[in-house]
Amino acid sequence: MDQACIFCRIVAGAAPASFVHQDELVAAFMDTRPVNRGHTLVIPKAHAAGIADLPPETGARIFTVAMRLSAAVREATGCHGVNLHVADGEAAGQEVAHFHLHVIPRFRGDRFGVGLRGRLPSRPKREELDAVAVAIRGALGVV
Repeated sequence: MDQACIFCRIVAGAAPASFVHQDELVAAFMDTRPVNRGHTLVIPKAHAAGIADLPPETGARIFTVAMRLSAAVREATGCHGVNLHVADGEAAGQEVAHFHLHVIPRFRGDRFGVGLRGRLPSRPKREELDAVAVAIRGALGVV
């Protein structure tokens, strides 16, 4: 546990939270600054700053819980859709340095925005896409 981390304190019971799920690996609770009613966070119980720090079984469990929560949030709130969102790293907008997956209920006309923002103004050429794909495969150790 990282004493400076609010999510670690929540898991330890040292800070309040409105839990909707807990198991041996994962906890899920209501976001205190929700985009919409029903906005839920799914976190690993063990401190992991980013997605690369998660053990694979914990990452899989987080997504499995988010899938179940998405259906439950739809039923509980009557929302019209759900976004799953991860901000991994400060440059991506991560505000708490403990991995968390947002389950965000969406309502028609909620004005939160649709899709990804900040895309490049033009489509890259196939050669550029291929070059980046080669670099990523290399980083994965795939030829």
